[in-house]
Amino acid sequence: MSSRARALAVCTALVLALLVTVALAPLPFSVAYPGMTANVLGDDKGKPVITITGAGTRRTSGELRMTSIVATGPDASVRLLDVVKGWFRTDEAVMPREAVYPVGDNTEEIAEHNAAQMKESQDSATSAALGHLHKSAKDIKVKLSLADVGGPSAGLMFALGIVDKLDGDGAGQDLTGGKKIAGTGTITAGGEVGAVGGVPLKTQAAHRDGATVFLVPRKECTDARAELPKGMRLIPVTTLDGAVGSLEALRTGGKVPAC
Repeated sequence: MSSRARALAVCTALVLALLVTVALAPLPFSVAYPGMTANVLGDDKGKPVITITGAGTRRTSGELRMTSIVATGPDASVRLLDVVKGWFRTDEAVMPREAVYPVGDNTEEIAEHNAAQMKESQDSATSAALGHLHKSAKDIKVKLSLADVGGPSAGLMFALGIVDKLDGDGAGQDLTGGKKIAGTGTITAGGEVGAVGGVPLKTQAAHRDGATVFLVPRKECTDARAELPKGMRLIPVTTLDGAVGSLEALRTGGKVPAC
């Protein structure tokens, strides 16, 4: 074998070894999938998601479904082949690990952080809903219960659920109009709706569980359209007041915002 051939063989072997190493090496990503949804107007594991004391509540029809994603854990090994596969599947998304788990490097720390965010989100949703209805938190107490879910992204749907339970559209009608409506979005105590991430997977989860309308933070309209299931209608929202108004317009045949 000539020296040139030997050099080429050595280079080829090194390149192959490098490719194998890259293919097998763990990468700083997580793979996410459509998660569970839950009707905030109903029960979760035998308990009402929304319990209100200090004021009368309405019987409601239709559904307001919060949505979620699930992802590989912070300690899971995600390799190049997983990343490549994720790019070509509509029911998976490859996300930077720090975007999925911004705090903590073990499951206990992450669970504590997510639980704290969920509690803050529930408090904000209650304040936003009561503020929208011009009701006092001194007189009305709201308890929100949703097992095995963390983070702040159910805030909008919690707030809408409280509004629907207490007042509906203010004229005796349900916010849902009897439809299965899903959505996502953080919420502030003042009723501002914020972005959450993972929206394309959440629209798929909503579609899987029968929803035909999806409320999405306006800033995430482009993401929501990317893998939108057939027949799913997107309604962009920026505030709780706007979301309530859009649902009323949807029920009555009025002009509904679109992404």
